[in-house]
Amino acid sequence: MGKQFPSMTPAHRDFIARQRIFFAASATANSRVNVSPRPTDALRVLDERTVAFLDLTGSGSETAAHLRADGRITLMFCALDEPPNILRLYGYGTSMPRATSDYASLLAAFFNNEEPLGARQIVRIDIDLVQTSCGYGVPLFEYVGERDTLRRWAEQKGDAGLEEYRRQKNARSLDGLPTGLAGEQSAPCSESMTVKN
Repeated sequence: MGKQFPSMTPAHRDFIARQRIFFAASATANSRVNVSPRPTDALRVLDERTVAFLDLTGSGSETAAHLRADGRITLMFCALDEPPNILRLYGYGTSMPRATSDYASLLAAFFNNEEPLGARQIVRIDIDLVQTSCGYGVPLFEYVGERDTLRRWAEQKGDAGLEEYRRQKNARSLDGLPTGLAGEQSAPCSESMTVKN
């Protein structure tokens, strides 16, 4: 039986901290629904009603486009190697592209000012509903480790190559919505940031 909460409890936060992966879902009224897997080491709990995750350059940029047009987003965490449980965070998100003051502030306050190569935005989510459910149907998986493929790809591209890639591949969503992630907004926002390779 599902249970609903207005904000995250300490138990919810502990559950999130133990997970290795979460899924972010977004859409607009007229767009395709997008669901993306994300590593939890990129996620920060800011307080009981706010989370943020650091997003790296990838082949698509649906989340940024959907947040600009609509704002709705859901994060789902499910227990894959412990007793069954599913946790969903419902809310409204904001895309904060590199080179913005909001991005720089969150990076400094919650990510130790460390910016992985290929970073393109921080997504901040204001939560209006937390829901848990049993997760009895979720299969058991064993965690093996993180992949380094995206990091190696970003290193091969370099800063200039990543900028060009975002201009070509990340400017619009599958449905043609602007993302705000290409062009000048992708430039570094501060000389004081640490680039983490």
